Amino acid sequence: MKKQPPKSYFTGLRGGYSCSFEFYRTAIKKNTMLDIHDYDIALIEKEIIMRYDKIPCDYPDCSCLLELRQDMINKRVLAHQEKILPDIIAFNDALTKALRHMYDQAHRIWDNIKSNKDFGDDVELTAECYLGREYPKLHPIQSDDRQNLWDALCDSGWNVLYDSGVLYSLFFPMYLKDSFDSIIGMNCPPFNWNEGLDQELTKDLHLNMAFHNVFSHCNFAITDIIYVRDFYTEFKIETNKDLPYGRK
Repeated sequence: MKKQPPKSYFTGLRGGYSCSFEFYRTAIKKNTMLDIHDYDIALIEKEIIMRYDKIPCDYPDCSCLLELRQDMINKRVLAHQEKILPDIIAFNDALTKALRHMYDQAHRIWDNIKSNKDFGDDVELTAECYLGREYPKLHPIQSDDRQNLWDALCDSGWNVLYDSGVLYSLFFPMYLKDSFDSIIGMNCPPFNWNEGLDQELTKDLHLNMAFHNVFSHCNFAITDIIYVRDFYTEFKIETNKDLPYGRK
C-alpha cells in the first residue's frame, strides 16, 4: 500500500479478471440485495489494480477509474436502498464510535502534552480517523485481489479527498473547545447528513458528517464503506521547541 502511513469508459482495459464474473454471480446469490457487479465493473477493477501496482503508479491520471466505478455501482445499489439500510445504519454507528474514540483520545493526548513542559507553548496536535487497513470481512464479495483493490481505493494519491481520512483533520488547540457533536456535524438540525440517499427512507438515521464525506466526496462506492466496522486513527504532534536529547 502506497499510503497507509491511502470518466469515461475506454477500450484499453486489458486481459482477463482474476475475480471472475462467475464469482460475482455466486456472491450475488449469497446476498441478493447486491446485484451490482457486471463484466464492465470487473474489468474496471482489474485495471485499477493493474495501474495501482504499476511502478511508478499513475498519479493522478487514473483517479477517474475510481469515479467511474463509484458511479456504476452506486447507480445499481441506490435504486434499492431499502435492502442495504441495516448496513448503512451499522456503518454509521461504528463510524460514530470510532470518531468518539479519536476525539476522546485526542483530548487525553493534549492534556498530557500541556502538562509536559518539554513541549513548550508552540505545539499542535493533529488527529485523523481512517477506514480500516484491511478489506472489510463483511463484504459479500471476497477474493484474493480484494485487498489490492482496497489499497488502491484508500490511497489518497488517487482518492484525493480521503487524504485526511473520513473527516477533516482535528487540530488542537484550534478545536479544543468544540463539542463532539459539533465535530461530527450533529450540533444543528436536521441532525442527518443523508444527502444523496432516499430522503424519506433515511430521514430518521442521524447520519453524521463523516458518513456524508466518505459517501459523497471521496471516491468510495456505497458498498465499499457500509461493510466497514474497523477504523484506525493517526496522531501527529508538532512543536517548534527542540526536545531534550534522546527524547522523541
